[in-house]
Amino acid sequence: MEERISWYPVPDEADLPEDLQKLFAKARERIGFVPNVFRAYAWRPDRMRAWFTHFRDLHEPSEHLGTAEREMIAVAVSMANGCLYCLVAHGAALREALGDPVLADRITLDYRRAGLDERTKAVLDYAVKVTRTPVECDEDDIAGLRRLGLSEEETWDVAEIAAMYNFTNRLAMATGQLPNPEYHWLVRQPDEG
Repeated sequence: MEERISWYPVPDEADLPEDLQKLFAKARERIGFVPNVFRAYAWRPDRMRAWFTHFRDLHEPSEHLGTAEREMIAVAVSMANGCLYCLVAHGAALREALGDPVLADRITLDYRRAGLDERTKAVLDYAVKVTRTPVECDEDDIAGLRRLGLSEEETWDVAEIAAMYNFTNRLAMATGQLPNPEYHWLVRQPDEG
């Protein structure tokens, strides 16, 4: 019997619109399986498309905010919220982005003790502030990130990525989404190259 991955209906892939079937096929080709978040969210195809477009745009690396740092924001926010799905899925993505499974797991579980540089720690501190105490956010937070080398657009990205993961975390938890078991063993060996 297949594990229940959501408290809501999960449509059969064959019944999905063609564009979502193609997205599922691309995921299967890239990582070997279809993320359960896709499968669960496909129950509402238009919303799934909008969410995925936003997700993909926010994970485009920029000069001073790369792929790994964007995944670090995802896991820092997800840890602050206690979101099992995103911690497991984005912990795996962070392992891949860093090529260092030990450091990635340390960042996922407690970035404050992972030995990060001042700039990266400040980025994650701001993302957690957006998550836990957004009413306390002010221009000094942005100015601090700018002094550490982020562009104005990148400071916006930190806030927007944090906000998007707050949304995604809450939706995953409120709908009972479980991460794919495959995530747990992805990228567990150190990168040799």
